[in-house]
Amino acid sequence: MKDTTHVTQFSDLGLAKPLLKALAEKGYKEPTPIQAQAIPVVLQGKDLLGIAQTGTGKTAAFALPILQRLAEDRKPAPRRGFRCLVLSPTRELATQIAENFKAYAVHMGLSVHTIYGGVKYGPQMKALAGGIDVLVATPGRLMDHMAEKSAIVSGTEIFVLDEADQMLDLGFVVPIRKIAAQLTKNRQNLFFSATMPSEIGKLAGELLNNPVQVSVAPQATTVERIDQRVLFIEAQRKRPLLAEILAEPGVERTIVFTRTKRGADRVAKYLNAAGIEAASIHGDKTQGQRERALAEGHSEGHPPDDPVLRPSQRQAAGCGRGRRRQAGPGREVRRPAQG
Repeated sequence: MKDTTHVTQFSDLGLAKPLLKALAEKGYKEPTPIQAQAIPVVLQGKDLLGIAQTGTGKTAAFALPILQRLAEDRKPAPRRGFRCLVLSPTRELATQIAENFKAYAVHMGLSVHTIYGGVKYGPQMKALAGGIDVLVATPGRLMDHMAEKSAIVSGTEIFVLDEADQMLDLGFVVPIRKIAAQLTKNRQNLFFSATMPSEIGKLAGELLNNPVQVSVAPQATTVERIDQRVLFIEAQRKRPLLAEILAEPGVERTIVFTRTKRGADRVAKYLNAAGIEAASIHGDKTQGQRERALAEGHSEGHPPDDPVLRPSQRQAAGCGRGRRRQAGPGREVRRPAQG
């Protein structure tokens, strides 16, 4: 396999012109290490085990070559099925992955859809009925559709499991095994995880066939783009200190993690009372409320008093990336890194 250690341009990776055009329109010039290592492997149709954390560019590392492979072998997707299945642990991450696929496929005419819980089944069933090129789904809702025969996974050509360690934390390993059991044996498998605990290693061994392993960071380490510090303070001082930190010059979009849903709401209320615009997201919020909060937190061109998101820990998995600063137990401040 060609050495991609020192690749400095996407054009060096063998990507098709429509993808290169989409990347140029997005302003992406140089591939990240995980992209340089993974894209040639996926283009060759090989199974891949990727050890990479959020913020390393891993979505493009699998999305770009998948789109190229589908376009090179263009054919109708099976009815009620899909040519590529990407499993994601949360609705927010599923939406983010799908948006990336759509942005890269803008000149390719391939269909991309998402399936997750918290919304009506009807539109999802309608999208599935005609077949989909790329489906990004959460395990629970996909299994619901499989049980109703509105989704048939047996025709899947490429299977991607993203954030596998978060899947383990959220109790999705058994559903993943059930979904994988109904996939065709003749498929390409791509498996991504930030860490490799024993149970995830076992799952990778079950799903992957002689995979190529790529790694851009040692296991259980922090992404280089993130700096951290811990502040030990009394419990009653945590919220005032958080407000003080968020008032510092240079603090823009921020995610604060809390231990519970109620804690997220309480912190949001406190920050708003302190004059800091804030919104909370967690499992008790409707999908519309969550999407509006995320849209406000991720939109460009915010003024200096940018909104603050406070997800509960379970709900927050995969919701963002950036610089971290720990502000006492159970409270985390993230500062988005540039790029």
